[in-house]
Amino acid sequence: MNQALKLIRIEDVARKTTLAKSTIWLKISQGDFIRPTRIGGISVWKESDVDAWIESQFQSAQGVSA
Repeated sequence: MNQALKLIRIEDVARKTTLAKSTIWLKISQGDFIRPTRIGGISVWKESDVDAWIESQFQSAQGVSA
């Protein structure tokens, strides 16, 4: 567990997921994406959580339960 925690902002989330920022916010409001944490007034996500969400999308598309 020595892996450093890396926080990413909406621009990075959009780049990793290939979703538009507006789509990410829509998915959050619909409960279909990870809610960010606000630190100092800025919304951030744990990169590992975003990576896990991406992986779960692939598994869902392939019919494998996560």
